[in-house]
Amino acid sequence: MMDRRYFYKDLLPLVVLVANECNNTALFTLFKAATLQGMSSYVFVSYAYSLAFLVLLPVTLLYRRSRVVPPLSFSILSKIAVLGVIGCSSQILGYVGISYSSPTLSSAISNLAPAFTFILAVICRMEKIAIRSRTTQAKIWGSIISISGAFIVTFCKGQSIIIADNSPSIQLSQSNGILTSVDRNWAFGGLLLTGCNILLTIWFVLQVEILKEFPDELTMVFFYNLCAAIVASIVGLIGEKNSSAWKIRPDITLISIVCTGIFNKFLSSAIYAWGIHLKGPVYVAMFKPLSIVIAVAMGVMFLGDTLYVGSLIGATTISIGFYSVMWGKATEQKEDEEREEDVSSQESAITENVPLLQSHETVNSTKKIDGRV
Repeated sequence: MMDRRYFYKDLLPLVVLVANECNNTALFTLFKAATLQGMSSYVFVSYAYSLAFLVLLPVTLLYRRSRVVPPLSFSILSKIAVLGVIGCSSQILGYVGISYSSPTLSSAISNLAPAFTFILAVICRMEKIAIRSRTTQAKIWGSIISISGAFIVTFCKGQSIIIADNSPSIQLSQSNGILTSVDRNWAFGGLLLTGCNILLTIWFVLQVEILKEFPDELTMVFFYNLCAAIVASIVGLIGEKNSSAWKIRPDITLISIVCTGIFNKFLSSAIYAWGIHLKGPVYVAMFKPLSIVIAVAMGVMFLGDTLYVGSLIGATTISIGFYSVMWGKATEQKEDEEREEDVSSQESAITENVPLLQSHETVNSTKKIDGRV
């Protein structure tokens, strides 16, 4: 019983969320390759959300018919609509930011998400914070260490360890100028990606509030994708004036849209909702630092990038910070479970003792009455 509970509550979320970050990083790289072929970011987001909605439509209908699910109210639909606006805005900023920079920069800046999520969760009283507690200190220092490791990977190269024989298929031009056009694009992309992660933090926390009232992840993801598809289509029609950009060619552009719609907008959104409902927003956000490690590993294996000492040190630093936070969360959860067991055992003991006391008092009162008679 305990082994199954451990598998579902601890091991399964860990494995699934790590695999999800691998999936998202690969899709970002595929998106960057498609933009180099001339694909519009606005068109891409609109088509990806629409495809996810179409895939989810029969799945959600079958799911709601086969199970007893909570009823939908106008309040819940309104909150999901807000979630769709926030999520769609975050995705548009993120994909436009990647088109100006690179998936590696996106992975590096995504390491700000855990810190933002932790701060917002503390403000909203979703996370316990006690400075003297070892679990809180582990989560705080783990977040700081992970972010520091991400910056080491991004900005400190050092000597090369593995030199690839083939050159990368996606390269960014280098320049010694102080502020060239490439530098301005890189900085602008970084600002857009920062805004993307701030909205992503709000997106994580808002899901917690929705799932408290409406604990049905699949239905929530379905209506989220519907609202996001509507918002993305409106923004796309305004932002993309070239009508020919909406014509999708049967090449890497189509592959990127189909894979992102199914594996990101549908599958990844469902995984995030499931993980947030099960473990909370901070736990889910803490897997973001792994994306930079995954991006570097994929670059070495599939794009022919060179592995540097800085990447190895940064990846090790991120791992230390990541496991510190995981230890803090696991210890905190174990302490909460032990506390709940103690409370339940005390309540059961009180419940068992009350009838005995009542019966004893009843016997005494009966004896007194018999004596008077």
